[in-house]
Amino acid sequence: RGVAADASEAARLYLLAAKQGSTEAQRALVGIYANGRGVADDPFSTPIATGHRAIEVGIVEFATIPNSDGQAARMMLLVDEPGTGRLFVNDMRGPLYSVSYNGVTVTLYIDLNEHDWGIPVISSWSEQGFQSFAFHPQFNDSGTPGFGKFYTLTDTSDTRPPADFTSGGDSNSHDTVLLEWTAEDPEAVTYNGGLPRELVRYEQPVGNHNGGHLAFNPIASPGDAEFGLLYMGAADGGDSVQFFLAQNRGSAFGKILRLDPLGSNSTNGEYGIPADNPFANDGDPDTLGEIYALGVRNPQRFAWDPNNGNMFVADIGQNIVEEVSLVTSGGNLGWNAWEGSFAFISRRAVSLLNQRGDPQMAYPVVEYGQPDPLLQRSSAATGVYVYRASVIPQLANLVLFGDNPSGEVFAFSADDLPAGGQGAIQRILFNNGEGPRTLLQMIQEKNTAKGQEVATRADLRLGVGPESRVFLLNKRDGTIRLVVE
Repeated sequence: RGVAADASEAARLYLLAAKQGSTEAQRALVGIYANGRGVADDPFSTPIATGHRAIEVGIVEFATIPNSDGQAARMMLLVDEPGTGRLFVNDMRGPLYSVSYNGVTVTLYIDLNEHDWGIPVISSWSEQGFQSFAFHPQFNDSGTPGFGKFYTLTDTSDTRPPADFTSGGDSNSHDTVLLEWTAEDPEAVTYNGGLPRELVRYEQPVGNHNGGHLAFNPIASPGDAEFGLLYMGAADGGDSVQFFLAQNRGSAFGKILRLDPLGSNSTNGEYGIPADNPFANDGDPDTLGEIYALGVRNPQRFAWDPNNGNMFVADIGQNIVEEVSLVTSGGNLGWNAWEGSFAFISRRAVSLLNQRGDPQMAYPVVEYGQPDPLLQRSSAATGVYVYRASVIPQLANLVLFGDNPSGEVFAFSADDLPAGGQGAIQRILFNNGEGPRTLLQMIQEKNTAKGQEVATRADLRLGVGPESRVFLLNKRDGTIRLVVE
């Protein structure tokens, strides 16, 4: 009992007690040890909405994705496939839809749950399901190696095949698989190819923090070393037992991987490891050559700045700090030694000492506290998109990202990158003709108009279309919305 003598003692005592105490005890310990002594459950004293006027943009309804299992589609990702002139959007329960550029036509392209494919999608938990997909940049380029090829990252209940990557624990909730599909005619209305080829399989210890994002670098051109390389986000395994894996260079958990899906020099021979990956030729047998960056907890989305090539990732924090960070080859984003700019202590506290104190780490460009008044419990960063167009001048040269489950959308300067904290974050509101709204408010109004149960959360995702069009997806009303001036 009592109060720690100094900040170092506060952190030591808090960590010791937090490992042994209940949730209620941990909360009490924050009050005992944190008062002015270097420990906090919210390191940001000023709310996000303070000091900045919200950016206001227009918004219109663009398309509707069909319900699945009697519920609104759990939309996860929208991408543009310029070769065939279509948008594609997935539902976490298994379907992948094509959407015409005018939003009028929505067509089921493939359902991963179809029995013929042999990959039963498990989507019983909120974080499980058809996680992501990406089209090879040569998808509609006849005669090239990537012709007709696209990739899906999916959670499956079929755990019989041996996994390429395991957490080292003694539990196996399900597997996450990276699959390659080859369409015979990329312009066909529906998928007309054969069975998928499995590239990577993860054995997942628990039902959350399972997958991440798939993407090819859109600013790479044919002939570039970067062209045709697939980036894949992989979370840390989702249990405190697995926290250490993000810093383990011999583990594929808690990493961003960079793969050549058409290569074959991996251990399983199903994909390639680019020679210029940071650990591919380091001479250390205990590091994985697939790793591009490490120290991430749950890298939901990443994107590239078309002007300068900067790569940003939105990484979900533990219980205190959410972050958007730059990603570089070999970069270490700090988890779980750090949560954002702060040394990680436990689920209930970070240290205020020596902030951003390790020069070996890549700290966030912006970060924010989960307890912020704008947000809901269990906050989670998502995003991310660098807007370099002029069609919506209010968003020009801003990095866009969001928060879940609140559905709040934020931005910061892409040219004058902040050095952490939430002071540079600007809120974005949407005017649908009835005054500024949040996405969640629009979802709730839609639910009410349809006589549906009113959603309490948005589950936002950002999508990007042709001509730098920005879309908002959600998992609560099946509506794709287009941001306008």
